[in-house]
Amino acid sequence: MPAVFSSTLLLTVLLAIGLVFFLRAASKDRTTVVDVHSPRPPLEVLNGMIHWLEERGWKQDSGDADRQLLRFSGSVASSQSLAVLLSLYAAVGSGCLGLVVRQLYPLLDWWPLLLIGLGPLAGLLYSNRANRIEAVELRLISASDDEGSTLRLRAHRDELIAMELELSQPLELASDGSLLSSPI
Repeated sequence: MPAVFSSTLLLTVLLAIGLVFFLRAASKDRTTVVDVHSPRPPLEVLNGMIHWLEERGWKQDSGDADRQLLRFSGSVASSQSLAVLLSLYAAVGSGCLGLVVRQLYPLLDWWPLLLIGLGPLAGLLYSNRANRIEAVELRLISASDDEGSTLRLRAHRDELIAMELELSQPLELASDGSLLSSPI
């Protein structure tokens, strides 16, 4: 086997491994817990958050008065443009692998190029893993009219960032700022 073909095969296999890890990362669960504080009364903060969540399509799922917990659920859809892009990348990558195998084993004729058909599987795999039911939990940790209210929020990281950006002014919410400063 010539050195050029073996290095090309190695690079193509590394491309396939990168695609697998990208698929895993794109559909990974990023549920995070963050504590927020507001100087406003708990009822005002909870009503504002409930209204904001319902406007975004979240449905109140359940609650536990003893634990001071509210749960919301919503369906999260996968990005169709990302599914198409992943399918194209997988088709190009598997086509490259087919060309390398064709060069290494000419007796196989053009059959290795049928690997291009594996491309749409990447998009389907991403779509199936990324479509899921997400949950948002609001738990009142401490509440006093003098000191305000402290809530523990458990939700997808992107939802918590949107909540912090949009509700920090009207409800005077403040957290430790780790969501907005984290690179991931």
